[in-house]
Amino acid sequence: MTNRTLIQFFHWYTPADGSLWSQARREAQRLADMGVTDVWLPPACKGASGGHSVGYDAYDLFDLGEFDQKGSVATKYGTRDELIAAAKALADCGVGTIVDVVFNHKMGADEREQVTVRRANADDRTEIEDHAFEAHAWTKFTFPARAGQYSRFIWDAQCFGGVDHVEDPDAEGVFKIENEHDLGTWSEEVDDELGNFDYLMGADIEFRNPAVQEELKYWGRWIAEQLPVAGFRLDAAKHIPAWFFRDWVGHMRDAVKNDALVVAEYWHPDEDVLKSYLEKVDHQLMLFDVALQHSFHHASRSDSNFDLRTIFDGTLVAAMPDHAVTIVGNHDTQPLQALETPVEPWFKPIAYALILLREQGLPCIFHADLYGADYRDTGDDGNEHDVNLPAIGCLPALVEARKRFAHGPQTDLMDEDPGCIGLVRHGTAEQPGCVVVISNGGDNGKSVVLGPDLGSRTFRDWLMHRDDMVKTDEAGCAHFPVNGGSVSIWVLAD
Repeated sequence: MTNRTLIQFFHWYTPADGSLWSQARREAQRLADMGVTDVWLPPACKGASGGHSVGYDAYDLFDLGEFDQKGSVATKYGTRDELIAAAKALADCGVGTIVDVVFNHKMGADEREQVTVRRANADDRTEIEDHAFEAHAWTKFTFPARAGQYSRFIWDAQCFGGVDHVEDPDAEGVFKIENEHDLGTWSEEVDDELGNFDYLMGADIEFRNPAVQEELKYWGRWIAEQLPVAGFRLDAAKHIPAWFFRDWVGHMRDAVKNDALVVAEYWHPDEDVLKSYLEKVDHQLMLFDVALQHSFHHASRSDSNFDLRTIFDGTLVAAMPDHAVTIVGNHDTQPLQALETPVEPWFKPIAYALILLREQGLPCIFHADLYGADYRDTGDDGNEHDVNLPAIGCLPALVEARKRFAHGPQTDLMDEDPGCIGLVRHGTAEQPGCVVVISNGGDNGKSVVLGPDLGSRTFRDWLMHRDDMVKTDEAGCAHFPVNGGSVSIWVLAD
């Protein structure tokens, strides 16, 4: 059975040259040969900043790079035809397309409307002023260039629960829109940061409006008719009522694909919070393991002072492995981004070995780690910074190792040495296993008993970090070495 492996096929600073869909098409066969089974593409819909939009400033869900809106026809990543060609090429190679779903908000409205609003305390959204006042807000989306093609739905103030900017009088802040669906409150079953984290940005979608619910279900069915969809990545889940995604995911499984891979971005490091959310959505989806990513970040900056035996403590993959998507980095954690917690390059092969070769969790690799990235942006200090994220040279071999050797039962190698851990995948009758050894200090190793079935056999390092061989004795015992600050994957040489 093939080990499922996901790649996030973009980063925040992916060049705005319309070439990403074409790159995905060209790379489809290489990714499949490597062992990638699913590609998470960036938001394919037109954003408010047009051809420069990463996609999370959602404007028109039905414009996949087809209409002249927001200053361009193509999105940052290419045209609709190029997107469809990429998804088809991936499918032809047996690789699934994971669609990025941006439902929390809309931006770049076409018209202003008169609305009644009440100001909320930005630091505690549950505190909403009693005084309501009339103002204008950018809440009407008519998509004139699309002219009703694919959907005639018009978004207006009845579809939104809040905004951060009003005019006449002009004011900035967090404003609760009064309409027939809001019940005078924010939505429930959202994260409780800032009291209630329903509102995030832009025109905040009001999910209690039944027409909105039906339009978003329709879009899910529609996008699956345009592309061979294998699953969905759900953006900003902590700001969207859990009951909505419970219903929406259930509908997608019934109407689109009953075994769709669905992973939600609920960015919280507390496993109890994530467990609670999974209960609310009837365990229908997976979540990114934020705690593990934070653990990798801290370990990479602590060198040999980090106790590797604790690296999975408090993580989702340790508590609920069937619901954990494990990552080393993403578009939000990369340098100069909002959730910046980068993993240092020296530690990334170790981190990737820990998500790719263990049986727990579904690993997701990052485009910038496979291909590298160079960009320039302003940091929190107000200064411009040049950032170079080098490609991790052994990452293709690590992904291929998952496909070829990460099989069978697992034995963890975590003894009294805090600087050296490992694991054994024992293989199956049809598929080989491996011995993985990791050090965050000096040269080290693990003595392992593999049993007489692997007695008098020779092993080599798949990653070629070491050029020596290891031979087991008749009982299958041997010492498997590893270089300092490195990882070795020992596989049968014959």
